[in-house]
Amino acid sequence: MLFMEFTFAHNNFNVLDLEKSLKFYAEALGLREDSRHEAADGSFILSYLTDGKTPHLLELTWLRDRKETYNLGENEFHLAFAVDDFAAAHEKHSKMGCIVYENPAMGIYFIADPDNYWLEIIPGK
Repeated sequence: MLFMEFTFAHNNFNVLDLEKSLKFYAEALGLREDSRHEAADGSFILSYLTDGKTPHLLELTWLRDRKETYNLGENEFHLAFAVDDFAAAHEKHSKMGCIVYENPAMGIYFIADPDNYWLEIIPGK
């Protein structure tokens, strides 16, 4: 029997306005575009964001013909980001107006991106 090893590569979020999303992720989380793939016919763009520290990427997919908001169900899925200065991050996100849920007892909160994907913010170790 062959043993195969799988490792995380990326997560994907589909977005309606790629430039707005890129700006949000840069401002809110310090992510930057690592690479991009554009369809020859202009029908889609894949933008891969990096934190510059880990190999994990966030793929943002923009579809030219998509106009309606994405159905995120009950929005029970999310990505989590650890931050070295939790208090400063909370203050920044408060000023940005993107905090959508806080759980002080657990020491976490969530922000929402322009397409309403929730992103958990947790204290770094």
